[in-house]
Amino acid sequence: MLNWLEHTSYVEWVNQSWGWPLALTIHAFGTATVVGFTFIIGLRLFGLFRTIPYTSMNKLVPFIWFAAACQIVSGVTLWLTKPGQYLADGMFEVKFTLVIIALVVTWYFQNTMKQEAASWEANGAVSSRGRKLVSATCLLWAAVTIGGRLTAYLGSLYLG
Repeated sequence: MLNWLEHTSYVEWVNQSWGWPLALTIHAFGTATVVGFTFIIGLRLFGLFRTIPYTSMNKLVPFIWFAAACQIVSGVTLWLTKPGQYLADGMFEVKFTLVIIALVVTWYFQNTMKQEAASWEANGAVSSRGRKLVSATCLLWAAVTIGGRLTAYLGSLYLG
């Protein structure tokens, strides 16, 4: 199955044209958007950017999920070029596990933010649950980013 995936016409196009750099660029922009907006929300919840209402942070959520979808589509494209090698690479497994956990925690955090932002605004303070969840979300996406870079340098994908 993996051999078949690696030799589909789509993957041949990715490997023999501008498909690889395009997928890598989309993946990088997706990562930058998810991490950037998540950290903006995190910094706001920890007291910076006080002129931005807590409820306004919910407007960033669709951009985060669009960027995450771009990461998933481009990540699958990159994975398809060497599926067997990726699955055998420990660093990739760590990164992929972190992506799944980060997506789940992000979803949970954003639901909490949607439910509690108005009360945070009314009380002038973020709940401890909100702070814990945004901290976990930020740390997980930072770890995903680091794991992605380490996949290229510590993994076995690009040796020889």
